Amino acid sequence: MSQPPETTLWSGTSSQLKNLGPFVTCLLILPIPWAIWLYLKTKNHVYRLTTERLVVEDGVFSKHTESLELYRVRDLQVTQPFMLRIVGLQNIKLLTSDTSTPEVVIDHIPVDANLPDQFRKQIEVARDRKRVRDIDVTDFS
Repeated sequence: MSQPPETTLWSGTSSQLKNLGPFVTCLLILPIPWAIWLYLKTKNHVYRLTTERLVVEDGVFSKHTESLELYRVRDLQVTQPFMLRIVGLQNIKLLTSDTSTPEVVIDHIPVDANLPDQFRKQIEVARDRKRVRDIDVTDFS
């Protein structure tokens, strides 16, 4: 029984609004190259949600790629601080059972992307496909 090929469901970067403070500071105090560096760092930090994993690529000159299997996600938290709500952005925090990345934060993502629902759906599909269930064991001593 062959599995369907992995397909990309969503790919994107954080909004540049996360750099608004430093950009304004650059205009008033610091040199413009720092603002350009922040822009490039944000632009080159790419999140890609596939049917099986979340791939995070980071780096301007040297690339670093981190891959998180979706069946390892234990919890998903969505936060919208007031300033992000005004501009239609949100932060998504994934708590995982992965030892190398126990927590993944996807910040400043548009609400319109409907990403939390896509994550929930794909996490359940990945768990069903791998026949994996997350069990909490509480110590009663």
